[in-house]
Amino acid sequence: MENLFWIGFIGALVAGLFAWAQAKRVLRYSEGTDTMKKIASSIRAGANAYLKHQYTTVAKVFAVVFVILLVIAFASNGSMLSKFTPFAFVTGGIWSMLAGFIGMKIATNSNARTAQAASESLNKGLRVAFSSGSVMGFTVVGLGMLDITVWFFLLRYAFGINDPVQLGNIMVMNGMGASFMALFARVGGGIYTKAADVGADLVGKVEAGIPEDDPRNPATIADNVGDNVGDVAGMGADLYESYVGSILATFALGAVGGYGWGGLLLPVALAVCGIFCSIIGSFLVKTREDATQQSLLKSLRTGTYTAAVLSAVLAAPLTYFILDGHMGVYVSILCGLIGGCAIGYFTEYYTSDTYKPTQELAAASETGSATIIIGGLSLGLKSTMTSILIVAVAVLVSYFSAGGSTVIVDEAGAFTEAFNKGLYGIGIAGVGMLSTLGITLATDAYGPVADNAGGIAEMSGLPEEVRERTDALDSLGNTTAATGKGFAIGSASLTALALLVSYVNIVQENTTETLNFTLTSPTVLVGMFIGAMLTFVFSAFTMSAVQKAAQSIVMEVRRQFREIKGIMSGEADPDYASCVALCTKGALHEMVVPALLAIIVPILTGLVLGPTGVVGLLGGVSVTGFAMAVFMSNAGGAWDNAKKYIESGHHGGKGFAIGSASLTALALLVS
Repeated sequence: MENLFWIGFIGALVAGLFAWAQAKRVLRYSEGTDTMKKIASSIRAGANAYLKHQYTTVAKVFAVVFVILLVIAFASNGSMLSKFTPFAFVTGGIWSMLAGFIGMKIATNSNARTAQAASESLNKGLRVAFSSGSVMGFTVVGLGMLDITVWFFLLRYAFGINDPVQLGNIMVMNGMGASFMALFARVGGGIYTKAADVGADLVGKVEAGIPEDDPRNPATIADNVGDNVGDVAGMGADLYESYVGSILATFALGAVGGYGWGGLLLPVALAVCGIFCSIIGSFLVKTREDATQQSLLKSLRTGTYTAAVLSAVLAAPLTYFILDGHMGVYVSILCGLIGGCAIGYFTEYYTSDTYKPTQELAAASETGSATIIIGGLSLGLKSTMTSILIVAVAVLVSYFSAGGSTVIVDEAGAFTEAFNKGLYGIGIAGVGMLSTLGITLATDAYGPVADNAGGIAEMSGLPEEVRERTDALDSLGNTTAATGKGFAIGSASLTALALLVSYVNIVQENTTETLNFTLTSPTVLVGMFIGAMLTFVFSAFTMSAVQKAAQSIVMEVRRQFREIKGIMSGEADPDYASCVALCTKGALHEMVVPALLAIIVPILTGLVLGPTGVVGLLGGVSVTGFAMAVFMSNAGGAWDNAKKYIESGHHGGKGFAIGSASLTALALLVS
């Protein structure tokens, strides 16, 4: 079976060629007028400057961690860490960074082109924005396949590692490097985009009474830059980590589950199959000119569901031949595919203004800010139920269908084998959920492009009908962004369980003691409390970071309105660059503490409580982090779409002229 891993190169090549073709297709479209080109150029420059500073900062952190891992590996003579582990860690981070960077580059070159295309038709605007998102989606899966396959061939043939368990454990650290990079990219980019968003909305829309993305608003360019560095580059790095992490975690579980090289090959084959299915699905995304939000959602859903169905059909023969007829694992794959689609559907239900939850949230604007706050919090909290139940069912069904057992049928050895086979089922369910990431991420990454296109249309003075089309695409993007987060959160929960078990296996292999990992262990319980606490403290630090960065933007925008005469009359241009610089400085400064918190707390827990405490911590973070992430993602998407629903003329609103109190609450809470 190890001789068939070359199919990873085929998947990487096909994904890369498709991404390249989509990029060439997008770049053939016109950027529009000189004004549109100038605005797009300013957004590109701001995004490039931020990422340059961010990558420089993160590179220093990676260098320190690399040296520490290298020292541990050589000091322990490979007993604690393999000598290949530090290099796997660094390359994982580099590929994760590259995935986000390429996606951001095409997004910043697509926004004006989408606005120009939308001036011709809604379908053309959708195709340009979606093609841009496809570049991000297929770049992520292509680089992921290339990274995994190159490392497999290096370890297996160049360095002669013949043990699947050892090879799987080394490659897991590649996913850890990707996760490390994604942490900084997501936190830093998120702080940037929300600080600019709050600053632009609070002062421009509420205090000055001008439309969103009005060229008189000094923070409007920073707002558009933030969409790219946070929702494109940050999301790309994040989902690269989820994609690679799910495959590599299943690598490790496949080896210990007794499937040998076949257990490692199946997740790779499934991912390659998903690439081809995603390409087919992407050609089905199109709409008509008079499309409603419902029909736009149906268009994207047609593409993603078709890709999932094709993957489900092709996964059956793959499982049969690679695992010698162990078709229970195929049921686990189906759990992941069905669970992913179900999470996507319920995310749409809670965040799209086509459905009652967001419509009822918008109706709360008639009674003021308090009811909007209460309604949004209630919606977000309620939405956690469906996602958690879907993942819970997927975990149970995938575990038992793959051969897992909770009963010791004869002796410990038999129980351990059944347990590991069940865990492999959970891991492969996560791979199934992300196997069609190419098209899923395309529907996500297209949203920021549509958002930027609306801003450029507004700042360039394009006809009102163009802004209506870009707003329709942007509103859809809010929903698909939440859907993309739902996929990432759901798959991350499955991957976290797989990685948790991989960690326990490595600890047990490298210790002579019998450790108590049960819930009755005091150190495990304390670790769980610390993990639950870490989720809330991390959220607090990131929210505080947004608050501090946003305050500086608010003060700067107020200063410009006060001191630069002629901004409101259009006789003078705002100083866009100062807001971009403030957002860059604030995001880079404020991302350090929450990012380091996520790194330092597990290390300190391990030093004080030992491996059992770390297991408890990881369990606590996985459970509370899952619920918190779903809550925040769905509440934010619903608030944002409720705002647009009101501004489109519902519940007494029209344009930007709605109640200041309600708009203030929505602008803040979307962040």
